[in-house]
Amino acid sequence: MARCRPVANQPCFLPVVLSEQLLPGTFEFALNHLIDSGAVPLDGFDAHYRNDEVGAPAVSPAVLLKVVLLGYSRGLVSSRAIASACERHVTFIALCGQDAPHFTTVARFVSRLAGPIAAVFQQVLLVCDAQGLIGREMFAIDGVKLPGNASKRHSGSRAELAQRAGKMLDAAITMLRRHQASDGEPLTPEPTLAAREQRQVERLRHEAQRIVRFLAEHPQDKPGSRGAIRKSNVTDNDSAKMATDKGVIQGYCGVATVDAAHQVIVEAQAHGSGSEQALLLPAVQAARPHMAAHTVITADAGYHSEANLQALAELGVAAVIADNQRRQRDPRLTDQAKHRQQPDPLHDKTAQPDQPKLFGPQDFQHDPAQDRCTCPAGHTVQGGHEAQQRGYVSRRYRFQPNQCGPCALKAQCLRKPETTPARQVAFHQANTGQGHPHTQRMRALIDSPQGRALYDRRMATVEPVFANLRHNKGLRRFTLRGQKKVDGQFKLFCLAHNIEKLAKAGYGMR
Repeated sequence: MARCRPVANQPCFLPVVLSEQLLPGTFEFALNHLIDSGAVPLDGFDAHYRNDEVGAPAVSPAVLLKVVLLGYSRGLVSSRAIASACERHVTFIALCGQDAPHFTTVARFVSRLAGPIAAVFQQVLLVCDAQGLIGREMFAIDGVKLPGNASKRHSGSRAELAQRAGKMLDAAITMLRRHQASDGEPLTPEPTLAAREQRQVERLRHEAQRIVRFLAEHPQDKPGSRGAIRKSNVTDNDSAKMATDKGVIQGYCGVATVDAAHQVIVEAQAHGSGSEQALLLPAVQAARPHMAAHTVITADAGYHSEANLQALAELGVAAVIADNQRRQRDPRLTDQAKHRQQPDPLHDKTAQPDQPKLFGPQDFQHDPAQDRCTCPAGHTVQGGHEAQQRGYVSRRYRFQPNQCGPCALKAQCLRKPETTPARQVAFHQANTGQGHPHTQRMRALIDSPQGRALYDRRMATVEPVFANLRHNKGLRRFTLRGQKKVDGQFKLFCLAHNIEKLAKAGYGMR
């Protein structure tokens, strides 16, 4: 049998030339050349330092920008992990030298300098454009909802937060009274119980005072996009509750505009709103300086609305934005139903054997000619009203409480018969785009072969970018608080993605 030398992997001292650790064609080589060559001015960072005549020398912002971007490109998000890599990893040491920054210095740099980071993002875009990486043929817009550094439990309207603070104070007072009542009693064999309850009282008081201070600093509820009240958050009031496929989160929505030529991110924004329709126009307006006359904007059905299509038409922006019925109309997806996963009957919480099936619209008799509706019990309503929502036209009929109240079939007709006074039923018509000319025009465009080809290209453009940011770069949550700081952190991740594109194009090698 052949004999091989054992692998010696014990710690040892090696002569290392730091500049030779940055190999051409790698991310760190392109990053180092980009900053040291002066292609990205860093004057905006220098304005935040006040140690020209007194004070200790500061860590160079060029060094901090290098190590933060390299850390984000490797999936190192926390400041402690980046600072530790600057002490142990030879590539990080090659960028920062032998004077590794403290983790608090890294944290301050990321959280306080959102404005200069946005300027650097724009300068790197100019370099990408000079390298021919921006084609301007098609921009794809999409977003991702990520948790923030805020507690969902501390979210609510002003009335809900005030009620919660009152409950906390009542609980604390109740526990104090119980302690006072037990002061005259002999000592119990468990003295640690009283100490634990005392700590709980202090925690309840602290939380209640925190909510009271928040309510005093924010005298008004947050307005929603449609006039409704948005829930505030005591921890981070710029964040918002958002519904995702994995449940409701408290966080931000990062929106990116991606060029189709080389998947370069031309615009990145983080918003404390889960309404994708409200985020389309800000993304388009921010990306307009990078657009050409022939640039086409593409987005999925979450950004579709008649108001958005009308605004894009008034701006003269060509767009292909799908509606929520696109898949049903696509002839290539006629058999999509058989590929969907069927629900597991063992875990179906909606089908309960002891609950009767409620009457649906198909159980009511509708006479459109007479404009009349008859329920299964024989009660009739004459005259309905028309309602429209997103192009859907429906005829709705509302029964009277004196008809539904004494009805014997009320339990089969009303979902909550003890609180709902009467039933209403709607008969929907086809979504023809009536009253929505821009929606109708967009449907005709996206159902054409050219429109389908553009929309299919959208997915191949923007989805790999978010896969790279979330999986390879480790962007699974935002670690900062405040919309401005979170926006800067999101731009840093997108900046690492764009520099990666420069490295693959051989930037700095010639």
